[in-house]
Amino acid sequence: MKKFVLAAAGGTLAGILLSTQVAGPLLAQEAEKRTSVYEQLDLFGDIFERIRAQYVEEVDEEDLIEAAINGMLTSLDPHSSYLSPRDAADMRVQTRGEFGGLGIEVTQEEGFVKVVSPIDGTPADEAGIEAGDFITHVDGESVLGLTLDDAVEMMRGPVGSEIVITVVREGVDDPFDVSIIRDTIKLTAVRSRTVGDTVVLRVTTFNDQTYPNLKEGLEKQIEEAGGMDAINGVVLDLRNNPGGLLTQSIRVSDAFLEAGEIVSTRGRDPQDGERFNATEGDLIDGKPMVVLINGGSASASEIVAGALQDHRRAIVIGTKSFGKGSVQTVMPLRQEGAMRLTTARYYTPSGRSIQALGISPDIVVAQPPRRPEAEDEDEESAARRNRFESDLRGSLDNDSLTEDQRRQIEADREKAEQSARLRDEDYQLAYAIDILKGLSALGPAAE
Repeated sequence: MKKFVLAAAGGTLAGILLSTQVAGPLLAQEAEKRTSVYEQLDLFGDIFERIRAQYVEEVDEEDLIEAAINGMLTSLDPHSSYLSPRDAADMRVQTRGEFGGLGIEVTQEEGFVKVVSPIDGTPADEAGIEAGDFITHVDGESVLGLTLDDAVEMMRGPVGSEIVITVVREGVDDPFDVSIIRDTIKLTAVRSRTVGDTVVLRVTTFNDQTYPNLKEGLEKQIEEAGGMDAINGVVLDLRNNPGGLLTQSIRVSDAFLEAGEIVSTRGRDPQDGERFNATEGDLIDGKPMVVLINGGSASASEIVAGALQDHRRAIVIGTKSFGKGSVQTVMPLRQEGAMRLTTARYYTPSGRSIQALGISPDIVVAQPPRRPEAEDEDEESAARRNRFESDLRGSLDNDSLTEDQRRQIEADREKAEQSARLRDEDYQLAYAIDILKGLSALGPAAE
């Protein structure tokens, strides 16, 4: 017993000595690290004073400090930045759905401004700006080397004023100029319509109005169609949607899921991770869904597409999404400014991070370039090309159909022809609607 106690005591003593031997160098390293940080801060102070006193022109001290803070944040990743009081106020306005500008969501890549996506119905969209375009000059002045916020500031201006941006586009040999008239951007978060028997929900952004707009628009379309049994499913169109509020992406996903995880976030500290789960209730009672995405679908759009894909709740169609799988937290600072800091990555229900990889569609469908308008045919040649049995002289009548059945056949044919016309306008959407038609034709077993 005494030996055990002694052995234990010896072990304890050895442990104390070992801890002291290990802890000593660690404490020294920590102290050295702190000293190095203080020295660097002193160096910053020295440089600041020399600039203030000796720079060739007088400088604004506040601007100098803001630039230093922003440089520190933008060195981390493309989405962290300092927001001046004015920028912070603009951001709060944008999340409410109305602001002044061109109507593009941008990021920075290789020193240039890259368009994530144009916003539907805005001056940039109408001027033909596309996702993936690089903006190299604004009114003839290069944006290379500027911070993203500075480049965005160059593109701001009074409503009604003109701006000329120089664009580099993949597949186009030379840069080209685009003239845009600035306007007040009023975002309609969700546009709803019915094509044939399919409800199409076009979600352009995730702001405070997204879920309420989606729910209201969906209910209106279902009511006008004659009830839930009258529709064959829903197309959720997230193309060129640059994202927005995480909370809204969760609510939109939850709208079509009965249970299970929607998304999880994981930060630097494992204890800071969060999981968001669906609540009971599906706005379309399990009807089939197709989600449309493309290279302009980012962030919150990818959360929704990933959640519905992982739960096999929807078929995802289109092309690979943008691949922004990080979460930014906006932290208020003194003097009404704010700091936008990347604090976590998000993961789809299956545990995959889409950072830099994007969401891969279940069915890859590229949007073909618009075909040139076909030359007009004369009526006689068109008639020859479209002759049917019923056009032949003396052809037999179909005596097996009632008048109501004939009308139904004609209505179904018109819907099919409407879908065919849609292929020329929007091939990806037409493809999505055809998928839902196929699922509906197979019956409940396919759902």
